[in-house]
Amino acid sequence: MVSAEVARTAVGVIGNVTALILFLSPVPTFVKIVKKGAVEQFSPIPYLATFVNCGIWVLYGLPIVHPHSLLVITINGSGFLIETIYLFLFLIYSDRKQKIKVILITLAEILFLTVLAILVLTVAHTTKVRSNIVGSIAIVGNIMMYASPLSVMKLVITTKSVEYMPFSLSLFSLLNGISWTIYALIRFDPYIVIPNGLGSLLGISQLVLYATFYKSTKRQLAERKATVEMGNGMAEMGPSVSSVKKNNVAHNENP
Repeated sequence: MVSAEVARTAVGVIGNVTALILFLSPVPTFVKIVKKGAVEQFSPIPYLATFVNCGIWVLYGLPIVHPHSLLVITINGSGFLIETIYLFLFLIYSDRKQKIKVILITLAEILFLTVLAILVLTVAHTTKVRSNIVGSIAIVGNIMMYASPLSVMKLVITTKSVEYMPFSLSLFSLLNGISWTIYALIRFDPYIVIPNGLGSLLGISQLVLYATFYKSTKRQLAERKATVEMGNGMAEMGPSVSSVKKNNVAHNENP
């Protein structure tokens, strides 16, 4: 019979895989941003929230804070680096106003992580106390990460379009929440259970929205494409129409 620790490790590995896919799921979005040379209506909030959240969980997983949490460190360390790249790309392709906003928030998050680490490692002297402090803050950070798409969900409801809410991000957000909830239930860890349980519910909500507005999104995209093609067609006809008019004028002027 498989021991609880082996089962927990196996689920943790699955959680690492789903979380890595979750972190990488915005890649198509950033490919689109790079091709267009603009972030358009894509929001930096999910990436800012995930950036600080990963930083908090790396601190939580350190042996001097919460022993036996290697899998927590590996995935959140990877996530921290990935989100750094996303934020860098966001800075490149944002307008000046949004650039300043992203820079200020990122600097504030780095300052927060630095101060938190210094205080926890110097003021608290046992792993239990450190775990309680960082774990409590990590709950808030994780909920922020899972709740960050709420601004996008509001946009979806307003526009009746899921164009700016990537399906892969919503799907793997749900799978990641479920994986880490199971992981934390095997050897009960309330700091992981609470935010990931809520994250699972938010993931379900996003998929429900996606299913609700998928057809209207397809219709809007088709209408937009038709409008663009019509505009291009008129532009191509323009020179020909002008040539016909000139020929008619020249013909009328000839004796």
